[in-house]
Amino acid sequence: MSPRSIALLALPDVQLLDVAGPLDVFAEANVQSGRAAYGLALVGTEAGPITTSSGRRLLPDLVAPADVAFDTLLVAGAPRIHDAAFGLDLLAWLSRTAARCRRYGSVCSGAFLLGQAGLLDGRRVTTHWAVADKLAARYPQARVEPDAICLFDGKLRTAAGVTAGLDLALALVEEDEGPEIARLVAAQLVMFFKRGGGQMQFSRRGVSAPSGRSALQEVQRWVAAHPAGDHGVDQLAGRAGMSPRHFARLFRAETGLTPAAYVETVRIEAGRRLLETDGIALKQVAGACGFKDADTFRRAFQRRVGTTPAEYRRRQARG
Repeated sequence: MSPRSIALLALPDVQLLDVAGPLDVFAEANVQSGRAAYGLALVGTEAGPITTSSGRRLLPDLVAPADVAFDTLLVAGAPRIHDAAFGLDLLAWLSRTAARCRRYGSVCSGAFLLGQAGLLDGRRVTTHWAVADKLAARYPQARVEPDAICLFDGKLRTAAGVTAGLDLALALVEEDEGPEIARLVAAQLVMFFKRGGGQMQFSRRGVSAPSGRSALQEVQRWVAAHPAGDHGVDQLAGRAGMSPRHFARLFRAETGLTPAAYVETVRIEAGRRLLETDGIALKQVAGACGFKDADTFRRAFQRRVGTTPAEYRRRQARG
């Protein structure tokens, strides 16, 4: 069999790991399969070295627009790619080349370039959790899933932030070479064959700063300082000096959340901090964060974070 050609498009200021991680997975697949399963190419957007976000420089094999067909084309992410505007020549080349590929996709914020080229419309897509809302707002025809590590939709393959590029590349190896070769690659690179949970378990967005009029901000600060308190609408409205109905309507209008959703967000964030200390029983964590029992905490935590409290502690605790 001829090697499958894998091209990674790297923009100036590209995140180095978005490039090196996937390339190393494909290179290891060549080793584990005992043949040249993949031919790898780094594509730049201008002649000369590509300066990465860490200041290191990469030499591209090709410069877009290059009239070359690939089996797979992936766009690597860059820290400020979501604020960049790209030339029509590059976007036309990307759209044309993706149409000729068996599959195409992105790592991390590389999805924004695919969006500008019109390659996300009607597709399920993921990106780094920190810019997922921006991607959804900018490309409303795409179905953005901010918790996913990797998503496959038709020819499109997308990955969450940074190290998720390795997960995506491994999933492509499994797709091409089967699970046994993919497991050998994962073992050699000391990475999970299938990562547990979604990317929201890594999110540090937490609770945003208090917003709205001063009375509402005071309520938000009170809830954050006392997550285990009784924070029903009646109690919060009384603290704000409003009727429950007026408070609930005003709170949602000015913060974008219902009072109950805000309280649960605060409590989940408090639970995450306690779980990261790895010294308190789950039942105690639940009580300290205002949940009536450990089972209620577990269900809310899994719904919000995408994994169980026990698994989150195992992965994130500082010891």
